[in-house]
Amino acid sequence: MFGIDPTVLLIIVLAACSAGALAYALLFNTISSEKKVERRLETVKRAETDRGAIKASRDRVAEQAKRRKNIQDSLKDLDKRQQDRDKYAKSPPLKVQIRQAGLELSIEKFYIYSGLASLVCGFMALVLGAPLLAVPGAMLVGGLGLPRWIIGFMRKRRAKAFLNEFPNALDVIVRSVKSGLPINDAIRMIASESPEPVRGEFRRIVESQQMGMSTAEAALRMPETMPSQEAAFFGIVIQIQSQAGGNLSEALGNLSKVLRDRKKMKAKVQALSMEAKASAYIIGSLPIIVAFLVYLTSPSYILPLFTTGTGNLILAASAVWMSVGIFVMRQMMNFEV
Repeated sequence: MFGIDPTVLLIIVLAACSAGALAYALLFNTISSEKKVERRLETVKRAETDRGAIKASRDRVAEQAKRRKNIQDSLKDLDKRQQDRDKYAKSPPLKVQIRQAGLELSIEKFYIYSGLASLVCGFMALVLGAPLLAVPGAMLVGGLGLPRWIIGFMRKRRAKAFLNEFPNALDVIVRSVKSGLPINDAIRMIASESPEPVRGEFRRIVESQQMGMSTAEAALRMPETMPSQEAAFFGIVIQIQSQAGGNLSEALGNLSKVLRDRKKMKAKVQALSMEAKASAYIIGSLPIIVAFLVYLTSPSYILPLFTTGTGNLILAASAVWMSVGIFVMRQMMNFEV
């Protein structure tokens, strides 16, 4: 083999190094630019990822805020509607009172029956020997007071029967929804199997749905025929769930628990106020009992109250003051729960 001169080899190595250094010097800017581009791309990618995460977080916060605002608006709207319903419920028109009493009676027939009651009360006052001045009062009581009192009594009795059965109906709806049935089917079940007046109220909801009304709207109309705050609570729960979503079975279960607790509280208040009620009954009936006993023992002593004008005046004034006292005691014993 031919030997290579070390000087030539050294020159070749130096020439290669020089060429490499020259090439690196010429390509340095290009390589540096490529590295900067890569770093920028990585920075842009990280920024886009962070921006996407921030945007997703903002979207979640905005969605939560929007949902919260919708719930607040719904609650405000429902509160306003409930205030209007409360004003309407305190003094509803006579036609609504008749419907809430569960009677299928027109206004014309009601006035006819009121007129007949007025004539009957006036005739009875004459038959019983009441003074002629008392006959118009008896007719007024029979025509205006007695029919409306009967309507009010029937409204309260119907509302009480509704409250006794309504929590059980809610429990049936809760179990049906938990088992997978739609709420419409649960309402139809209540409308066909529950006792009155719950069955009639839920039947009206089903009929409203068949006419194209939503379940929430039909439930909100229940207080128009049932004078009860609990019926309004049911409509509010259905309305909120339809607008904001959520666990319907849990909401209705909580409502059923609240209604049962309210019922227990009412019973407790009634038990605690029985002593005051008994005292009021005794105080209210004492003048009548004493007058009857005095009449049995000494008729001539008490007859001037009924046979003279001054006595009638005293009886009228006494009746007014007794009515005021009974009204005050009744207001003191009535507690809203």
